[in-house]
Amino acid sequence: MCLTPILTPVARRPPIVLVHDYLTQRGGAERVVLSMLKAFPGAPLYTSLYDAPATFADFRDADVRTLALDRIELLRRHHRAAFPLLAPAFGRLRLDADVVLCSSSGWAHGAQAAGRKLVYCYTPARWLYQGNLYARGRSPAVKLALRAARGRLVRWDLAAARTADVYLTSSAAVRERIRDAYGIEAEIVPPPETLSTGEGRAPVPALEPGFFVCVSRLMPYKNVDAVVAAFGALAEERLVVVGTGPEEARLRQLGGGNIRFLGAVGDDEMRWLYDNSDGLIAASYEDYGLSPLEAAAYGKPAAVLRFGGFLDTVVSERTGVFFDRPVASDIAEAVRRLRRLTWSAPDLIRHARMFSEDRFVERLREVVAEGRGEATV
Repeated sequence: MCLTPILTPVARRPPIVLVHDYLTQRGGAERVVLSMLKAFPGAPLYTSLYDAPATFADFRDADVRTLALDRIELLRRHHRAAFPLLAPAFGRLRLDADVVLCSSSGWAHGAQAAGRKLVYCYTPARWLYQGNLYARGRSPAVKLALRAARGRLVRWDLAAARTADVYLTSSAAVRERIRDAYGIEAEIVPPPETLSTGEGRAPVPALEPGFFVCVSRLMPYKNVDAVVAAFGALAEERLVVVGTGPEEARLRQLGGGNIRFLGAVGDDEMRWLYDNSDGLIAASYEDYGLSPLEAAAYGKPAAVLRFGGFLDTVVSERTGVFFDRPVASDIAEAVRRLRRLTWSAPDLIRHARMFSEDRFVERLREVVAEGRGEATV
């Protein structure tokens, strides 16, 4: 009598899992995570907090797995209130996968990985290494709390960075910041421009074409107040501000009759806005200059601050103009210069296509395959 042995299947660890700080807003980092999910469809995505209505609807199709903090509804609605809890929460996260890919601007890179660990770093934690910039406009209590926690968090942050096998980043400016903070050489893998790949258009009521657009979270270091002040001196021009944040009420009070605040808008509205604008204005201290690429994809130039990631994504007098200080007078002069120059829409669109999602996905897959010891074609 021949007996066939009964084999118990052995669970194999997943080839890759993703980790992101929190999914509570619609920003550039969240768009990058969506592109990561396209690169690795079906990969589990771990995050501290997930507020589905506040972020991109595409995440509802993903395998999003939240940490215990997500049970507290207040933190989902106000993720900054979770600040003291995020480091220990991610420090306790242990993931068994061939590769753990952390999408991080300060927290997710603290996750523990049984296999290889790759970090896509948008910037070393701004509140630790750019404290004066981050604390600008915040209450004395918040500034005091940041100072009190800094030493402990710097030690945690450095230890987390040293556990990574590979660091990737978005721009030359952030690569230098990573080198200064951690002594790590990061590879630049520019985030993709993906807004133009959609086809929907939703007109904004009572808004005629021919305006400039400023797309930004309304935070102090984004310098939207300087953009608003500049258009106070440009009575013949119109400005549309897209975005929300703690500065919104103050900025609305500063704005004149030629400035319209739309708050958060969907992608269909954003595509219509770029289509019908005359250009983009950005005065923020950006780690990566995504919004000028979005404008360029629609054939529109940008006036931007000569800083950080904008230096990688804007070509002077070919896709936009630079101003040197985030002050109203410099911004107003840049807008006038933008008007005087002639722009080639085909050149602008070709420039944006250099930052395609296909290129981003291809390189990310190559890096992950290298980490798993696989051959790449």
